[in-house]
Amino acid sequence: MNAAKRHEIFARLRASNPHPRSELEYRTPFELLAAVLLSAQATDRSVNEATRSLFPVAGTPAAMLALGVEGLEPYIRTIGLYRSKARHLVETCRLLIERHEGEVPREREALEALPGVGRKTANVVLNIAFGEPTIAVDTHIFRVANRTRIASGRTPLEVEQRLLRLVPAEFRHDAHHWLILHGRYICKARRPECWRCPIADLCEFPDKTPAPET
Repeated sequence: MNAAKRHEIFARLRASNPHPRSELEYRTPFELLAAVLLSAQATDRSVNEATRSLFPVAGTPAAMLALGVEGLEPYIRTIGLYRSKARHLVETCRLLIERHEGEVPREREALEALPGVGRKTANVVLNIAFGEPTIAVDTHIFRVANRTRIASGRTPLEVEQRLLRLVPAEFRHDAHHWLILHGRYICKARRPECWRCPIADLCEFPDKTPAPET
């Protein structure tokens, strides 16, 4: 795929959604971090349903640490892997207080030192909370980048590095939002809805799906 085609792809995605936002609900960098930790192998909808009750009670590291694992679990019981997530989240709160005065750090290394925080989670927080032009490669972005040939790669890290190199700078800050939403609602895993895709004529996926018969 050439640079002109990539530019046009992102120009169209921007035109269809000029101000993309995360579908996770949050008010502060800490709430964002907590929501992203809870969202691993879970839907944003299930996380939002849980945090609407949780965050008014424990919207800071100190308040969540005071809840403890046993106090936190009832709020997030409907989310997959809630027991391990509760442990990670409470320990993260302890470290935020001990090492960062209760604030979410802006440095990748410090973020990735927190329990349950890997590169993808750190990228989300750096991008959304602090405005860094990072690209968090989840399963949707990995699929879309490879399927369209925007940035092919064998691993999420390889795809991330290629996207950071190949996505034009003017689109880089919002690129992961556009690609996630595109993968979630149009370029779906089992049956991509190519017939209503705004970039279908630019996409290099050879096996485009036809519109369903009416």
